Amino acid sequence: MEEKRNRVFGLLGKNISYSFSRGYFAEKFEKLDLKKNHYKNFDLASIKDFPSIIKNEEFLEGINVTIPYKEEVIQYLDKLDKTAEEIGAVNTIKFTKRGNLKGYNTDVVGFENSIFPYLKKHHKYALILGTGGASKAIAYALKKNNIKYKFVSRNPSEKKEISYQDLTEEVISKYHVIINCTPVGTSPDIHLSPNIPYQFLTDKHLLFDLIYNPEVSTFLSKGKEKGAAIKNGYEMLELQAEESWRIWNKSK
Repeated sequence: MEEKRNRVFGLLGKNISYSFSRGYFAEKFEKLDLKKNHYKNFDLASIKDFPSIIKNEEFLEGINVTIPYKEEVIQYLDKLDKTAEEIGAVNTIKFTKRGNLKGYNTDVVGFENSIFPYLKKHHKYALILGTGGASKAIAYALKKNNIKYKFVSRNPSEKKEISYQDLTEEVISKYHVIINCTPVGTSPDIHLSPNIPYQFLTDKHLLFDLIYNPEVSTFLSKGKEKGAAIKNGYEMLELQAEESWRIWNKSK
């Protein structure tokens, strides 16, 4: 890839010093010898500060978006890709040649390609722990693959949402895929785990955690003890980062 100009990319989020993205892209730029490419963290206390980044950051061409702004950022975008529009959450922003901001969701591709090798025929029902922006992309991917799902929330509000108190032995024995989309259990609070009845898990279950730090969260560790298949979110992050890179570099 020939370098003709400075290019800046970044991650929009809150309390993101731990960020996977900055390290990943810094390493990528080094490997590809892209000395004019730079990746920054845009750590904002409020989404209201987002327009000032657009205004003041020269050479900005693309942004990744993480917790808690995947939904809030949409109001500042000019257009959405079809998938992002259906999901209602954005994790990648591209600056078009016309100077417009277009939102995409690469979490779908990342999650789908990461979990797919682990899915068995009996994995027909899934529980999604959490209801934030990432969980919407997970739901979209599950629906696309004919897996029925329910959201588990501390404060259930919609029809497809149930509470943690609703997770009976009967429910757990039906829903063999459980995906943690909450930050519970991430470093430094690695001793914590979502409040589900782990005693009902079996070797038929598949536990997927969007957390990647620690590598094996307490949620995954408790599943493994019961013989469940486990997978963390690291590969999903790599895959969605690569999809972001592809979007930023395509000509449209």
